[in-house]
Amino acid sequence: MHVTGTPFTDRAEAGRRLAGRLGHLAGPGTVVVALPRGGVPVAAEVAAALGAPLDICVIRKLGVPYQPELGMGAIGEDGIRVLNEQVIRLAGVGDGQLAQVEWRERAELERRALRYRGDRPAADLRGRTVVVVDDGVATGSTARAACRIVRARGAARVVLAVPVAPQDWTERLSEVADELVCVDTPSPFFAIGEFYADFTQTGDEEVLRLLAEARRGPPGGEPHDRQPPDGEPPDGNGIDRELPLAVAGVRLTGRLTVPAGARAAVVFAHGSGSGRRSPRNRHVARHLNRRGLGTLLFDLLTEAEEPDRRKVFDVALLGSRLTAVAEELGRTEGARGLPLGLFGASTGAAAALYTAAELGPAVGAVVSRGGRPDLAGPDVLARVDAPTLLVVGALDTAVLDLNRRALARLGGVGELVVVPRASHLFEEPGTLDQAAELAGDWFLRHLPPADGPGPVDR
Repeated sequence: MHVTGTPFTDRAEAGRRLAGRLGHLAGPGTVVVALPRGGVPVAAEVAAALGAPLDICVIRKLGVPYQPELGMGAIGEDGIRVLNEQVIRLAGVGDGQLAQVEWRERAELERRALRYRGDRPAADLRGRTVVVVDDGVATGSTARAACRIVRARGAARVVLAVPVAPQDWTERLSEVADELVCVDTPSPFFAIGEFYADFTQTGDEEVLRLLAEARRGPPGGEPHDRQPPDGEPPDGNGIDRELPLAVAGVRLTGRLTVPAGARAAVVFAHGSGSGRRSPRNRHVARHLNRRGLGTLLFDLLTEAEEPDRRKVFDVALLGSRLTAVAEELGRTEGARGLPLGLFGASTGAAAALYTAAELGPAVGAVVSRGGRPDLAGPDVLARVDAPTLLVVGALDTAVLDLNRRALARLGGVGELVVVPRASHLFEEPGTLDQAAELAGDWFLRHLPPADGPGPVDR
């Protein structure tokens, strides 16, 4: 039986010790999100150590009416509600009692959100690594709700980090977070407060002070909550803007990011709905941007078309639209003159191969992540000359078999890479980063530096 040693002095000391476990997350793509109130002093230390902006995710525990410290669930911003059915059943809490508790806590949640955030918008989490921090985990209801909220707000990767938790906490929460980090998991475990020498309740004023200090950033530094305006990429150079695309009678929307001195442009194709908002696509695109590649993320289908599953699998429709977009990119200021690569996920991989076959030498390289290249059909695959990389998760056995068959039919150079411990969506810790690294290597290997005519300017 493991028993903790000296408890944490206070939440600040716990935050410093927790930050020591999170150094690998330092970087411009990370945001720290605290659960107020007790999680804010912990998260402030983590954010300072990582050089990351600090925001909050307001959660309210739903306590059993006659034992409020026992959580039977939690509610959060954006209407998130998580219930512990086992606790509700064992405590004998009826629907009316639950509704009364939730009504009361919802009012308090709204009050705190307004007080802590004021008229400032929540941090933009889209495509970023989000570290959710609290002062500890007990039942896990509030942590579960927080992870769901940041995921819904577009986080590409969710890391749940706490100073102390029960030994079985990973079994309870691994489904809602990509990575779980904890300083100590003592046993027996009765309450978070028993592992702090000073567990004084954190007040609103302290929360406001810490959030204000985090926004100011380090002395002489730039405020952490500054967001680059539309048209200005993170490094202040190049292009980063919304790009309207009129294709075959429909209006599509894309996001074009071209770092200064980009050597090529990669168009992302995602067959199932909103490709430009896909957190996984955004995560890979940011990786490619950091390596000097421009990216265009756009929606192959309109919002009205997304519910129609027939269109999701209509490779000719998706491919013809992707081809038209690639041609338009070759005439777009900032991307004109850049060699062209295609990145496909899901049925978008088949669309990418369709476009590679249609445009021939204008497409320099293709990468598929967990895609369905087989849906392009044998005739299209045979016409693809562009070097093609197929990246599939080892646990995605059915799709892996389909990719092997498609690889054998490719007309040009092809390679299949299997990522260990990865499932279809590459949700397992580190697997999406491996896919992004493989994609970047492939494009940099096969797309020559931009020094000739545009990628598609026929």
